[in-house]
Amino acid sequence: MNRIDASEHYNESPSATNQIPSLLTIIIDTNPRAWAAIADHLPISKAVANLLVFVNAHLAFGNDNHVAILAAHPNRAVWLYPKSPNPDRHARSSNGDGQDVEMTDVDGQQDGEVAELSGSANKYPQFAQVETSILTSLRSLIDSTTPSDLNPTTLISGALTLALSYIHKMAHAFEPAKTSSDPANPTSASTTSDPTAASAATLHSRIFVLSVSDSEPAQYIPTMNAVFAASHARIPVDTLSLYGTPTFLQQAAFITGGTFLSAASNPRGLLSYLMFGFLADAEARKSLIIPTQDSVDFRAACFCHRNVVDTGFVCSICLSIFCEVPENAECLTCGTKLALGNYGAKPAVVPRKKKKKKGRVNGVGGREETGSATGTPVPG
Repeated sequence: MNRIDASEHYNESPSATNQIPSLLTIIIDTNPRAWAAIADHLPISKAVANLLVFVNAHLAFGNDNHVAILAAHPNRAVWLYPKSPNPDRHARSSNGDGQDVEMTDVDGQQDGEVAELSGSANKYPQFAQVETSILTSLRSLIDSTTPSDLNPTTLISGALTLALSYIHKMAHAFEPAKTSSDPANPTSASTTSDPTAASAATLHSRIFVLSVSDSEPAQYIPTMNAVFAASHARIPVDTLSLYGTPTFLQQAAFITGGTFLSAASNPRGLLSYLMFGFLADAEARKSLIIPTQDSVDFRAACFCHRNVVDTGFVCSICLSIFCEVPENAECLTCGTKLALGNYGAKPAVVPRKKKKKKGRVNGVGGREETGSATGTPVPG
């Protein structure tokens, strides 16, 4: 066949003919106080409905596309889809029993949920599974929230860590099967047949954060650790801010090559922001003009009081940041004795050298230089 059409289609790698799967991991900020502040403009019920349209559009792009959704609550991060194999201990404590709960996957719905899914013939089954799982888990999370959980901050760092762990797990699941039994020198079927396929990506992953609260300075270190891990794994972190100023998420989008948009002026246009600004994955964005940030707030939080500072003191060994000089000039992180030098001294001002004036020709001053050695004759 190759001799007839002069092509080598049998030697093409699978990535050249098949669509590479795309994994979209969504983190929803479910801070009750923040959603109550924007309830007049965008209630959480309408926000979830718009988010489900965005999820269905991502899944409709390809049969191999996947989605994972988490909820970042004030004191914990909870899986909404797929359901976590570890049940929520807060939900168990609210029920009053300490017995272990049987693990239920996405397909293992309750009888009422199965009847609801099978009763609608006009809805795609996967869309119905995602919608039912999100609404059920979100309702359980809200019901298990107590007044002591109503903190003004959100645990974004924990949700980012869970998202990166799930992406790492899914990336291993999409890797080609190993053909070598030697763990020191593993080889796959694709690398033995086509050496160029080893560098090809098997899964396009990205993280999308729907934020409605400010960044918590106390979470600066774990958040930046997760951001640098995502940057090392080439996973972009996108953020859409509906309320507040998430400074650390803005830095995360800049570091990982993601997109940051602020819809605080018009939260009702959530669906337009989602479809036009965040639907394309990292591979498709190479052919598009994506929105960029005009300015990025690079302020960091100090390690001593967790305050966001403009200027501070940095340890030369571990790069820890302090808003004021530590006690006994000793780093609180690594214990290194710091030398401040002449801190606070006025800078030395070096006087500028005066330029030498050019010499006057024949002692005659105030005349134009003509380049001639003789002066202009004066009438007698």
